[in-house]
Amino acid sequence: MPEQLPEQPSVRTTEGVVQGRRRQGHAVFRGIPYAQPPVGAFRFAAPAPPHRWEGTRQAAEFGPVVPLSLPVDAGPPQGTDWLTLNVGTPDPGAAGLPVLVWIPVGGYISAASSDPMYDPGALAEAGLVVVTINCRVGAEGFAFLDDAPPNRGFLDQIAALEWVQRNIAAFGGDPDQVTVAGQSAGAGSVAALLTMKSARGLFRRAIAHSVPGLHSTPALARQVTAALADRLGAATPTAAALRDIDPWHLAAELTSFNAGLHAHRESWGRLTETGTALCPVVDGEVLPETPWPALTGARASGTELLVGHTRDEFRLFSVMSGRQGTFTEQDARAALELLAPPNGAEAYRAAFPQAGPEELVETVYSDALFRMPSQKLAEANAAAGGTSYLFELRWTAPVLGGALGACHSLDVPLAFGTLGSPVGAQLIGDEPTPEAVALSHELKKAWIRFVTTGDAGWATYRPDQQLTRVLDADSETLPYPEQASRRIWEGHSPAPFDLS
Repeated sequence: MPEQLPEQPSVRTTEGVVQGRRRQGHAVFRGIPYAQPPVGAFRFAAPAPPHRWEGTRQAAEFGPVVPLSLPVDAGPPQGTDWLTLNVGTPDPGAAGLPVLVWIPVGGYISAASSDPMYDPGALAEAGLVVVTINCRVGAEGFAFLDDAPPNRGFLDQIAALEWVQRNIAAFGGDPDQVTVAGQSAGAGSVAALLTMKSARGLFRRAIAHSVPGLHSTPALARQVTAALADRLGAATPTAAALRDIDPWHLAAELTSFNAGLHAHRESWGRLTETGTALCPVVDGEVLPETPWPALTGARASGTELLVGHTRDEFRLFSVMSGRQGTFTEQDARAALELLAPPNGAEAYRAAFPQAGPEELVETVYSDALFRMPSQKLAEANAAAGGTSYLFELRWTAPVLGGALGACHSLDVPLAFGTLGSPVGAQLIGDEPTPEAVALSHELKKAWIRFVTTGDAGWATYRPDQQLTRVLDADSETLPYPEQASRRIWEGHSPAPFDLS
């Protein structure tokens, strides 16, 4: 019988001692700072190393949530110590356990490691050390300012990974067996980290669910930031001018700004279809180029990669916005014009001759925003000498009579085994069916096996066979199922958004 953990286990990090809590057979340590609060002189700056402390720091509560730009009430601000992380470990006294670092970023406008959907319990029970991080998003993390480093959210993620290298052994983890993982913008972050020189050596493997093709050129990013600064009454679009604006007010203004993007369609083009004005900038420094050409051009090395998407990526957004069932031919033309690759409008109509406006809109959005960037990342990583495991989630969410289909985010509670979390219940229902439980077990097992060994448990993706794990009530390994879309996008990597 394993030795029971103390109720309040303590670990000495390089900055000082932290005291966590025992939970259901594993230990959790929350709200550990990996950098100084990015406020005052540190606002819009690269993350600064955390202060050391004397005595024991209590690590029982999550750190404050970073300012979010979402059309929901995030509650009152809790503080400014946003750059914190959490560790769940089977045993702080262990050694050499595999490590999963989860980046919980959505749309590059939200990041809340405290979401119960990311509870580490099931994965820790299986022997993984799980780290979840907070990092800057929205204007704090991605506004392009001439007097501040670009892509500060990525710099935060690198600082967190450096903390893991310094400290994870003290929690039972192996710093040489780190897998970095994320979904949606978190997966976009993972893809970026694959290509960034400053991230080399900080992780061994990567998991990326629903990789978005969201990047801006400096020219577009500069114009977007100028428009946001003008909305706020700032004299110039600089860190110096924005530094005195309350961070939560800035986040709220970005929410409103995002809601009105279509007004800028003529000059900002494709960006206006994404719902988010601020995304990573291909700045030539922090992010030299997008991941796909970097990997295929051998300017970045391949790695062990588990990557995939859901079948009906866009359905969540059409249902949540109330647009499902209302898309018109005009909507379809706009989607094809702005989001399809060159000559793609004709190719989509030829490939899907029976599709009405609703199906065309959903297919084009799903492809352009998530499905093709994910499939192409698997392909590019294999071309760079890496090992890629590709999946598509085909299982339909049971709620709302199945209206959500196999929607964006459905895979996350399945992988974490958090079906009873608020998001899990919203997508899967209050009482998960045996089918849901079995599928969760399969995806969770694939994660654990991959993080531990680098093998997801099915055939690797190769361009000649394109073998893909299709996750469903009866999962099977097949050639990539979205062949029509793959052919339309062949030879076209997701390009950065630019001025029209």
